[in-house]
Amino acid sequence: MGAVVRFDAVREHERTRAALAGAVARLGQLLSSTRDLDAPSGLPSWTVGDTAAHLAAVHLAYSSAVTDEPVDWSGILPSGEDGLLAERIAAVNAKAIALFDGEQRSRIGEFISERAAAFLGATAGLDPEDPVATPWYGPERSLTVAAATGLVLSETLLHGLDIARGTGDAWPITQDEASLVLGQAIPTMMPLALDTTRSRGVRRSFDLAFDGGLRLSVVVDDGTMTVTRDDTPTRPHDCRITADPVTFLLVSFKRAPMWKAIALGRMRAGGRKPWLATSLSKLVATP
Repeated sequence: MGAVVRFDAVREHERTRAALAGAVARLGQLLSSTRDLDAPSGLPSWTVGDTAAHLAAVHLAYSSAVTDEPVDWSGILPSGEDGLLAERIAAVNAKAIALFDGEQRSRIGEFISERAAAFLGATAGLDPEDPVATPWYGPERSLTVAAATGLVLSETLLHGLDIARGTGDAWPITQDEASLVLGQAIPTMMPLALDTTRSRGVRRSFDLAFDGGLRLSVVVDDGTMTVTRDDTPTRPHDCRITADPVTFLLVSFKRAPMWKAIALGRMRAGGRKPWLATSLSKLVATP
């Protein structure tokens, strides 16, 4: 695995921005060559067009959060803070897909490219720690610019894969792209997605070590979770998960089966309690 790589937050944020621009360009090419938007996608209940519409809504949401073109979320977002993050996102998804229907879907690739450019333009030069309002994650919720950029990259890569699986096209995700998502977005999103009911009374810690040097420390403590980078713990973690970053990303978001990753040696468990490895995915909800 090699030594832990200490990261430069500003430089890594710039790399994430460049990766997002590249992924959006690839997505535009993929969508422009797609002839059947009604074909099943890589997601069980969505067509290629549905998946693209969801992704368009994602880019609209994040671009509106950093520009002077606000979205009226009152008719889209569920009220209150009840429910898991996955339930809130599912409710938003159901409405978001309807925002891009009919003729609008014929130019959805152009729309995504425009909104991605607006997001990148508005956030250029901002401090990676500056806040971005994200009400779809809950009232008064906000993320840092770095986390928001990482999340938009994650959505673009994963849903690009879903679309490509529906069209039969190639959609490679590189180790560098996956590492940027894991380093920039996951430390924020894992605690947000924690199942507080299942994690109540649970106390355990995980050392996530990825090919390339990225390291995350995950601590679950009675309904709360903290995720830190390049952490030096005061005591050994309960479980260490060693993984290829692309594999971990795909398994975490249910785009690849865990058993296959383990069989191929792309995910391995160690530490004092290696059997706890599979429990991590049960504690974190995936929208």
